[in-house]
Order: sequence, then C-alpha cells, then structure tokens
Amino acid sequence: MKNYQVPQNLLRDRVILITGAGQGIGRTAALTFAAHGATVILHGRSVKKLEAVYDEIEAAGHALPAIFPLDLEKAESRDYEALADAIARQLGRLDGILHNAAKVDRPQPLEDQTLEQWLQLLRVNLAAPFALTRACLPLLKAAPDAAILMTSDTHGHVPAAYWGGAAVAKSGVETLVKIWAQELEIYPNLRINAVVPGPVQSPQRARTHPGELKDNLPRAETLMPLYLYLMGQDSHETSGQVIEAVQA
Repeated sequence: MKNYQVPQNLLRDRVILITGAGQGIGRTAALTFAAHGATVILHGRSVKKLEAVYDEIEAAGHALPAIFPLDLEKAESRDYEALADAIARQLGRLDGILHNAAKVDRPQPLEDQTLEQWLQLLRVNLAAPFALTRACLPLLKAAPDAAILMTSDTHGHVPAAYWGGAAVAKSGVETLVKIWAQELEIYPNLRINAVVPGPVQSPQRARTHPGELKDNLPRAETLMPLYLYLMGQDSHETSGQVIEAVQA
C-alpha cells in the first residue's frame, strides 16, 4: 500500500465523517479526502478549529463540508443517535467514518493514574468510536460501498510501560475492530479496519513527547495513501485488519 496510486476521484460522491478533524492527522485527512472528491463531515470540540478547516476546503474549491461539534468526554447514546439522524437529514447518506479523535495523557505509572482518568481515556478512545459507529450503522449498511477506519496506537498495539489507560483503550479498539469485522461479514459492502499511525508530527505527539524534535518525524501527509486506500473501494476485500502505517 506504500506505493498505492491514488485515483484523483477515488472518493467522489462519498460522504465521510472524520472525528478529531480540527488538527493533526484528522485535519490532514479532511483536506485530503475533500481533495479526492468527498464531502467531509468535520467533527471536533473546537468550532473555531473546525471552521478553519472548513475555510481551507472551501478555498481549495472542493465540496463544501459540514461541521458537527460534539464533546466525546460527555456525549451519551442520545447524542450519537442525534448526530446520525442529523447526517441522514442534511446529507442523506454516509459512506465512511474515520475515527481519529483521541485523548492522551503524558506517560506515567499505572499506580499514579486515577479512576477518573481511566474513565475519560476509555470513554474517548474506545467507547466513543463504538457508540458513534453503532449509531451510524444503518446509514453505512445502506451505502453501496462503506468503510469504517479506527485508529490504534503504537503503545496499544504493543503494550508498553507508562502508557496506562490510553494503551489499554487502544488495545481495546483493535479487539473491537476484529469482533465487528466478523459480525459484519454478511454485509459485503461494509468493512472495518484499524490503523496504527506510528510517530508523526501532531499536536498530541508534541504533548506526550515534549523534548522530541518534530522535524525528525514524518508529516501526517505521508499516511494519506494508506488512509485513502482503506477508505476507498480498492480495499473492499480488506476487513478486520490492524495495519501499521510504517509497514504498509
């Protein structure tokens, strides 16, 4: 997939929801998906950041996106259902979800993490992708070709000390993907996979690795051929996979 030749109109006429679209990988994915024909739905907590991405997409002459802010730390089932209903009413379809939003804390021993921290980490990193996918499943099942792409993490893929609740949550994402892929086998038009992005330049990486020289890291744009492949129809036979971007 590293040498995947991306068709320019790969995502034409598709509607794709991107969580955490205001910055980092989510922002890059939103701009890239729009450039390849998609109408993107921008999710995040900061309306100001989402509006900035909206303006970039509009200025580039791509299909106008939609903005749906939602705080994943506080959202309940009815909020996700309301979001899915709003997508159905306003856009009429949904062809893909990129679950990119994440919550991370600086590394610390398990014994120093509180229950409250764990609940927040599990809620944003694991429960939210489950709840949002569940709410949107009727729309995704109705699409001619649909993809769900979740985001794991290096420390969840290979558990490591000091990453605590965030690593456990991301490990859970990988399990969730494998279970859901089996349950969705009866829907040949719908697939679900997870990506482990690896170290890239992003605001979250800067937060967890404050002493690191970001110029030594690849940019988020280097991930996009893989993300496009998994979101587009060329990956229609790929499901239930956890893919490390550095090896793809």
